[in-house]
Amino acid sequence: MNMFKQDGWQEDGRAPDDSVPGRLRLRICLAASGGGHIRQLLDLENAWSRYDYFFVSEDTALSRSLAHKHPVHFLCHFAVGQIKREGLARAFVAGVKNFWDSTRLMWRHRPDIIISTGAGSVFFLILWAKLLGAKFILIETFARFDSPSIFARIASPFADYVIVQSAALAKAFPRAAIFDPLEILDRPRPNKKKLLFATVGVTLPFDRMIGMVAKLKEEGDISEDVVFQTGIGGLLPQGNQSYETLPFDRVTSYLREADIVVCHGGTGSVITALREGCRTIVVPRMAERGEHYDDHQAEITKAFAARGLVIPANSTEELASALRSSRLRKPVSATTNPARLIEHLQTVLSQHAR
Repeated sequence: MNMFKQDGWQEDGRAPDDSVPGRLRLRICLAASGGGHIRQLLDLENAWSRYDYFFVSEDTALSRSLAHKHPVHFLCHFAVGQIKREGLARAFVAGVKNFWDSTRLMWRHRPDIIISTGAGSVFFLILWAKLLGAKFILIETFARFDSPSIFARIASPFADYVIVQSAALAKAFPRAAIFDPLEILDRPRPNKKKLLFATVGVTLPFDRMIGMVAKLKEEGDISEDVVFQTGIGGLLPQGNQSYETLPFDRVTSYLREADIVVCHGGTGSVITALREGCRTIVVPRMAERGEHYDDHQAEITKAFAARGLVIPANSTEELASALRSSRLRKPVSATTNPARLIEHLQTVLSQHAR
């Protein structure tokens, strides 16, 4: 377990009330896994930044980049789906380490409130926070449009407040507050280069997608320059700029320049590309191929495609077709606007501030 400490913070990561003008007495733990989940918490900064807070996440490029501005603690990656990918023994070892790190963190820092968008890596953390008297705010990830995540199903009984971001989830969570943040942007997109950026996100490699793009580039179907971000241990195509992982600011820089983005079906990757006006093609990870724990990326891709925001592709042939279609159609910019959700959170948090 590591913790990066911002200047002016105490040794335990706590911001003294008298050290930050206007900071209210409320200790908040912001807990999420290291990809799109934690990006969604960052989008809510206007709700939690006035309080004494700290992040807990997995050790990824994105979460490490947070340490330059925020207090961050790291947990070992753990998820139920690990059993399918890595076997019971390795998943058990990761679970035990995660449990003890979560125990130490919560006994040391004892937040008043824990806010989480999931997933499995922070589940033990949430249980300990609840046992020690914290209130738990569960925000179901924006990645879930039609059906709830395993994390939300398991964690919701412990939640004091439940928030979902799709009206379709109201049946699964009758007491939830609903805020759909998706917003189409009517603005000129940034000036683009003849560049294709292929990104697999910050967690797992995705060799099938990288291989599809590399093959089309080699065969001449992609005339654009290509930059690959492949994930740690992922396939590194020869003859192109290839990086296993990139800091979030570098990712954003490539997205601003890229005309076309080919990405996995993680909400964070999709939304970040759409926010920069990229022609976005999505290759969802598939559980039957061992690429993810379930098929929620297919659900995400289908929902974005139905709104005309992305083009899906599941094979090299479909990717070639998607590239041709993408170049011919007008790019659409979109983002998530969490203003109403932030207002709701501000109200909830103010009720518990001292």
